[in-house]
Amino acid sequence: MTFDTIIIGGSYAGLSAAMTLGRSLRKVLIIDSGEPCNRQTPRAHNFITHDGQSPNQIRTLAKEQVLQYDTVTFQADKAIKAQKLSNGFEVRTESGDTYTGRTVLLATGVSDQMRPIPGFAECWGTSIIHCPYCHGYEVRNSPIGILSNSGVTYDFVRLLSNWSKDLHVFTDGPCELPEDACTKLKKHGIPVIEDEIQEFRHEAGQLKTIVFKNGLTTDFPTLFVRTPFSFATDLHEQLGCQLTEDGYLQVDAFQRTTVPGVFAAGDAAHAFRAVSVATGSGTTAGAYIHHDLMHEEEPLA
Repeated sequence: MTFDTIIIGGSYAGLSAAMTLGRSLRKVLIIDSGEPCNRQTPRAHNFITHDGQSPNQIRTLAKEQVLQYDTVTFQADKAIKAQKLSNGFEVRTESGDTYTGRTVLLATGVSDQMRPIPGFAECWGTSIIHCPYCHGYEVRNSPIGILSNSGVTYDFVRLLSNWSKDLHVFTDGPCELPEDACTKLKKHGIPVIEDEIQEFRHEAGQLKTIVFKNGLTTDFPTLFVRTPFSFATDLHEQLGCQLTEDGYLQVDAFQRTTVPGVFAAGDAAHAFRAVSVATGSGTTAGAYIHHDLMHEEEPLA
């Protein structure tokens, strides 16, 4: 069977696209490795009708609903190879299966790069977090730390000041902030702690104490940090998709990449990482995959 679309990644963006395509009577294959980037996060927020549910609950319900459409197939596997054919695409999985599709949707997400500090990875998504729109309300009016040492630090502090006035900046080493940023932080009474961090002590992912290499400690419940990311797969490179200056997959307003027939949706194609944004981009991708396929097919007489 040649599928109309092979969707690589079965989380919010991929499932949303699959529902749109299933409702369009398209033959769809979803290949999913079962490792979404927010799998450690206990609660998802800022997503209407699902606010406060666990990401796994939302994905499980979405998958159940999507698979009610009999033209949609779900394969638990990892796509490792993709290539363009003369009339579509071929995708090979880790288990050795090969599938062909007329189009491909990359909904693979990204992998956050953990800082090599004991406790960081264990707290990631629970008390060491990245998005105030997803988690800021839950930590409002409590002490908030910002782990940052770059030119964007002050803007991040300004953003978070809407949720708390008790802010501390941790640079994890000698301060490299611009002089004007340091002046503004001092003016607003926001401490900048330059001590190198040795460990994040926690209980089941809930940050308790920051331990510094000089032996000092400070108790802190929440830390915001922007981490670098890598792509969950290199399939975009295999297919020849171009990236933006910020390192995301380059897409147009309809989620088309720079390679005809290859679409991208979700975190790999957008800097605003939120469940609602990923879901919306998946719906857009599904609609325009159908649109493009329809225009390739025999027109109505």
